[in-house]
Amino acid sequence: MATSTHRTPTPAAAPEPQGEPAHQDQVQDPAHGIVDDPYATYARLRDTAPVHRTVGTDGRPAWLVTRYDDVREALANPLLSLDKSHALPGSYRGLALPPALDANLLNMDPPDHTRIRSLVGRAFTRRRVEQLRAPIRRTADALLDAVEPLGRADLVAAYAAPLPITVICDLLGVPDDGRRDFREWTDALLSPDPAHPEKAKHAVVSLLGFFTGLLADKRRHPADDLLSDLVAVRDAGDRLSEDELMSLAFLILFAGYENTVHLIGNAALALLDHPEQFAALRDDPARLPAAVEEFQRYDGPAPLAIRRFPVEDVTIAGVTVPAGETVLLSLGSANRDPGRFPDPDRLDLDRATAGHVALGHGIHHCLGAPLARLETQIAVGALVERFPRLALAVPRDDIRWRPSMRSRGLRELPVTF
Repeated sequence: MATSTHRTPTPAAAPEPQGEPAHQDQVQDPAHGIVDDPYATYARLRDTAPVHRTVGTDGRPAWLVTRYDDVREALANPLLSLDKSHALPGSYRGLALPPALDANLLNMDPPDHTRIRSLVGRAFTRRRVEQLRAPIRRTADALLDAVEPLGRADLVAAYAAPLPITVICDLLGVPDDGRRDFREWTDALLSPDPAHPEKAKHAVVSLLGFFTGLLADKRRHPADDLLSDLVAVRDAGDRLSEDELMSLAFLILFAGYENTVHLIGNAALALLDHPEQFAALRDDPARLPAAVEEFQRYDGPAPLAIRRFPVEDVTIAGVTVPAGETVLLSLGSANRDPGRFPDPDRLDLDRATAGHVALGHGIHHCLGAPLARLETQIAVGALVERFPRLALAVPRDDIRWRPSMRSRGLRELPVTF
C-alpha cells in the first residue's frame, strides 16, 4: 500500500482485524472519545493517514476514509456500491431489516436506484418544498407557544423532535395516532441497547406492522398525500415492487425525521456555544440560509455516509481496498478538514461552505435535503426570534450525545428562556 494504515477507536468491543500493522491508534475511553468529542479523533486520523483499517459500526473490519478530497471523490465513485450483495460473505453484518423494509435507496445502485428515486424526487424539489414554508412555521410557532409559559424545556423532546415528525407525517399522510411510537422505534434501531437487544427486534416488527397497515389504509382510502401517490404508482404498473413501496415509505419517514431532529438540535447547541454567532443571527435573520449550511458542515447529523462495497479492487488515496470489503466515508471528518475549510473547528456563519458533504454528494446525495434545510431555517429562526436570551439550563459538561456511530444527535438539550 502507498500509505500506512491504522486502527481507529470504536464505541464497543469488537473482534480485531487480522494482519494489521503493529501501530495502534487508540484512546483510553473510545466510546466517550468518538461519540462525545469525535472531531479531535478525526483530526488525528487525517494527520496520520488518509485511509485507515478499522472496525466498523457492526464490529467487522472496514476501511475508514477521513480527508475531504478523498471522501468527496469516493462518494461519487461508481465502483463503490451500496448494494450489500457485493459484500464479501461474512464481512458485513449491518442493521438487520426484513426485505419489506430493506429494499430501499440506501441499498441500491443504478438502474434500480435511478428508477425509484425518480418516482419520489418530484416531492422534494425546492419549489415543492417551498410551498411547505407556511405550515412548517405554524408548527414551529405552536410548539414554542406550548413551552414559553414554562420558562424551561428540553429542546430535543419539545421542539427538535416533534417539528420534523409532524412535517414528514403530514407530507406522507400518516394519521396522528400513527406517530406516537415512531421515535421510540427509530431510537431502538439507531442506538441499540446491548443489554436489551430485544428492543431493536421489537422495533423492526413494530415498524413492519405499522407500514403494512398504513399502506393498506391508503389503498382503501387514498388521499392527497405522497404515500397515496406512491401506492397508485405501484398498483398502476410494474414501476415499484411491493417491498420497494414499503421500503420507500419507511426510508422517507425514517430519514426525513431522524436527520432533521439532529440537525436542529445540533444547530441550537452550536449557537449556545458561540454567543457571538447567536447574536449575529438574531440581529440579521437574512443570514439563516447560509447559517444552516454552516451548521451542517460544523456538526452535521450523519458522521458517516452509508457504507460502500467495492465491486472490484479500488484505490483510494493510494491505498488498495479489496473488492467486497466495507468502506466507511467520514462526512464529519471531511467537513472539518483544514485543507478544505480553514479554521474548521470554529463556527462561522459567514464562512464559504460550498462543497460540504454533510448530506452526501453525487447520485446518492440526500433526497430530502431541500426539506431538511427549510425545516432547520424555520426552526432555528423561530427559536432565536422568540427566545433571544436562550441559555443552557445545565452545565455544558452535562450535555450528552446519543451513543451512536450512525447518527450525531443529542440525548436532550435543557434550556431556559
